[in-house]
Amino acid sequence: MKYRKLGRTGLTVSALGFGASSLGSVFRDTNDEEGIRAVHEAFDAGINYVDVSPYYGLTKAETVLGKALKDVPRDRFLLSTKAGRYGADEFDFRAERIASSLEESLRRLHTDYVDLMFLHDIEFVPASIIVEEAYPALLKLKEQGKIRFAGICGLPLELFEKLVPRLEPDVVISYCHYSLNDSSLLELLPLLEEKGVGLVNASPLSMGLLGTRGTPDWHPASPRLKAACREAAELCAARGADIAKLAVQFSTSNERIPTTLVSTANPANIRNNAAWVDEPIDEALL
Repeated sequence: MKYRKLGRTGLTVSALGFGASSLGSVFRDTNDEEGIRAVHEAFDAGINYVDVSPYYGLTKAETVLGKALKDVPRDRFLLSTKAGRYGADEFDFRAERIASSLEESLRRLHTDYVDLMFLHDIEFVPASIIVEEAYPALLKLKEQGKIRFAGICGLPLELFEKLVPRLEPDVVISYCHYSLNDSSLLELLPLLEEKGVGLVNASPLSMGLLGTRGTPDWHPASPRLKAACREAAELCAARGADIAKLAVQFSTSNERIPTTLVSTANPANIRNNAAWVDEPIDEALL
């Protein structure tokens, strides 16, 4: 497993991180015991960073992850969670709710601090709330030692361009913008590097877009993009390759992107994903 520095935090993160959303049965019904084994398999494969949120599975992901982490030495992993989003249309970025949300997360996760805490999907509320109340609430929790570093998470890259200079967060999570079908995250890197902001990339499979199974109904991609990605996946399959492998290798191979989160509750899947990071990429297929 490769490891890289996460901006100015000084933390060293594995190139592949474990996204725990799958533990909340977000993508399919999952078995809790199997999910717990997947977490342990991730650690055994060299992954040292785990990300979760109370939103995933409406607290189920944190609960299952907490069971998995219970008997793992705390210095063996870096842990992040989020606050602000709690349901499909439930958002609360008030300072008092962020503080209480963290306390609830700490209980579920069986720890007394998290390494990183993010404001979750900040594009759904006015930027003024994030700047004037929510992010200052994270800084207060940081002063109290309950979180080590504070960050923001969202989909639109323009939001980071707007808020990173104002907030200068320790770290950001961006998803679906550094994958085989979309590398627009590269445009944000100069700003993040200038400010020393750590970067967590997520969803190298673009929320199921890069595969042969087809995307869920809610997926925002256009029919044209879905067809193009399906064609690419079928090309890989025809050549005896798995587009998931190519996608994971592509997203983790860029040294300027510290870590990329993948989410699975399947022990074999996370073991394979971790092994792919160290294998040479098929340049011709790419």
